[in-house]
Amino acid sequence: MLAPRRVRRRKVQRGRMKGTAYRGSQLVSGDYGLKAVEPGWVTSVQIEAARIALTRHIKRGGRIWIKIFPDKPVTAKPAETRMGSGKGSPEYWVAVVKPGRIIFEVTGVAQSLAEEALRLAGHKLPIKTKIVRREEAGGETHES
Repeated sequence: MLAPRRVRRRKVQRGRMKGTAYRGSQLVSGDYGLKAVEPGWVTSVQIEAARIALTRHIKRGGRIWIKIFPDKPVTAKPAETRMGSGKGSPEYWVAVVKPGRIIFEVTGVAQSLAEEALRLAGHKLPIKTKIVRREEAGGETHES
């Protein structure tokens, strides 16, 4: 699973996911990408499950980039614990994903294979996604 080696603070506040993604909203390396349509937290386990689905479908051909990283700790208190006595301990890591953020990029495979693999990976994630592809003429993305 993905997790940071070290962090500045052990526990962070929940925050809010306002607005759309400004950074990481264009395809950079790949020809096809999986773009988030709604905001949400994606855990390291979900990222890994989507990555495995993606690599298995393209049969380890082509190249895959994971464009998000889980760097936010989520805390939880033990079950059947009374209220109070401080904040719980960090349980797992999440990546904060805003609408418009590219999650995965793929290159080096056929369009039908890449789109099917990205569709399968999207089913492993807790947010709605869409598949985008790079236009050959410019560097812009095309929603499909």
